[in-house]
Amino acid sequence: MSKHVPYATTLEVRDACLCLHTQRAARALARRFDEALRPLGLTSGQFSLLMALNRPEPPPLGPVAALLAMDRTTLTAALKPLERNGLVAIGTDPQDRRSRRLSLTEQGQAVLARAVPAWRALHGVVEAELAAAPAPVPPDALRAALRALS
Repeated sequence: MSKHVPYATTLEVRDACLCLHTQRAARALARRFDEALRPLGLTSGQFSLLMALNRPEPPPLGPVAALLAMDRTTLTAALKPLERNGLVAIGTDPQDRRSRRLSLTEQGQAVLARAVPAWRALHGVVEAELAAAPAPVPPDALRAALRALS
């Protein structure tokens, strides 16, 4: 005996679900940043990953996965094409031979440096759109709210 969820509940979720609205916004933003970064051969996710590796010392997998809210397996899969394309190097941690350290190669640093202006340009447009929205949202307030949820 099955029970049906009323259509009114579907409308409630469509209109109120923070998860749905966040997912939709994330997909829409990712498409826009993917398009802006495509001439450099990067996706928005790859840009974020390269930026997460842009540190004075090569980080281990765990902290990078935590920063990007990914599990280690997903991060490892995301690193493979970047490593294949010569943008990322995966090395052994000198203090713990079982652990891996991640670093940008010279080529990875160069691609990242060329990608930053494209990111900045689109990011400025997105922030201006937030300010001009029917219910304006200060970008800092949105960032704070999203950090609170993550």
